[in-house]
Amino acid sequence: MNSRITRQATLAPHALAQAPIHASLQASVQASVQASVHAAGLLGAALLLAFAGCSGPEAPPDSNHTAAAASSGGESDEAYTASPLAPGTDGGSLDGDGTTPEAPGQVLIFSRTAGYRHASIADGLAALSELAAELGLEARHSEDPRALDDLADRANVRVVVFLSTTGDVLDARGQAALEAFVRAGGGWVGVHAATDTEYDWPWYGQLAGARFASHPAIQPAHVLRVGAHPSVDFLPEPWERTDEWYDFRDVSPGITPLLVLDEATYTGHAAMESQPAGQHPIAWYHEFDGGRAWYTGGGHTQASFAEPLFRRHLLEGLRYAAGLPATD
Repeated sequence: MNSRITRQATLAPHALAQAPIHASLQASVQASVQASVHAAGLLGAALLLAFAGCSGPEAPPDSNHTAAAASSGGESDEAYTASPLAPGTDGGSLDGDGTTPEAPGQVLIFSRTAGYRHASIADGLAALSELAAELGLEARHSEDPRALDDLADRANVRVVVFLSTTGDVLDARGQAALEAFVRAGGGWVGVHAATDTEYDWPWYGQLAGARFASHPAIQPAHVLRVGAHPSVDFLPEPWERTDEWYDFRDVSPGITPLLVLDEATYTGHAAMESQPAGQHPIAWYHEFDGGRAWYTGGGHTQASFAEPLFRRHLLEGLRYAAGLPATD
């Protein structure tokens, strides 16, 4: 409509110039045309305003995808902040009987480092996430110490994994939360440098079962089974593999060793205090303070997490710590 009126306004002076009409009539016609153009402009503006008023209010931001601040020396806590919607809320679903399905159990993988950072952490995270899924558990990852603060309110968390953590990674609140979680029957899994963590927290040293002391260069060694447990029963005898082999101190008398190193098959190891000569545990488990703890010293190398036998070793350790029944 605007283009038509504009075209009329453009042609009108030319047409009027050719017609033998009175000058006053010509002025009247020109004024009428200009008034029409002005009215059309007002109508167009009104239509634009009406259209703009129909757009509706702006949608609120999606709080489920709000990123938390990264912890010191760590990565952003995507898994911890981007929590799934609770059953029965938007995005949830109902079972056939109208009830909300039970939320899946969770494995919280914690890999904060305040000291040496292992290049294998990313490989370990990927492997542990896949293994948790095999157990029907949802893996969640964090390097934010606040991730442990609300463990008491997250009843579906069955296991907390310390994946090559180093140094002091928790404040007093986080320490209290982990203690309460284990005392309520929760499970803990430690991988490799989990024993190189929280040296000034005696309770944690007992949970982990020992503390890191030293290690020689990465090299192959023979690993021997000394205990019966689903996490080692399938392993060959000996189990020859390459890794960074830890020496330990403050080995707890309450642990049950599962694997030991044959010290005659590698070099550079140190004598371990409180351990009989030749008794060099490298994997163990124990029930501790109301919960379950399982530890493996393997996992320094990135290749470890691609080894089928090591992955099954981890899988069965997770199963035990989660309190799930063993399979044949």
